[in-house]
Amino acid sequence: MSKSIFYHAGCPVCISAEQDILNLIDPSTVEVVNFADGKSRIEEAEKAGVKSVPALVTPTGNVLHINFGASMEDVKG
Repeated sequence: MSKSIFYHAGCPVCISAEQDILNLIDPSTVEVVNFADGKSRIEEAEKAGVKSVPALVTPTGNVLHINFGASMEDVKG
């Protein structure tokens, strides 16, 4: 994986975190996945170790859970 992936659910906490992440990290190095736009990548996020959103998965596979917007169970619901 060459880019970080920022997963979120579209809630206000997640949108705020997305804006902060994109201000801190070069946006060209971050793929943003908003589950509100479609849930097709939930399984991918869970396999990567995401337990709640917002979360940033680094290119080395580390999962950084940022604040707390929703659990993955809430996102799937």
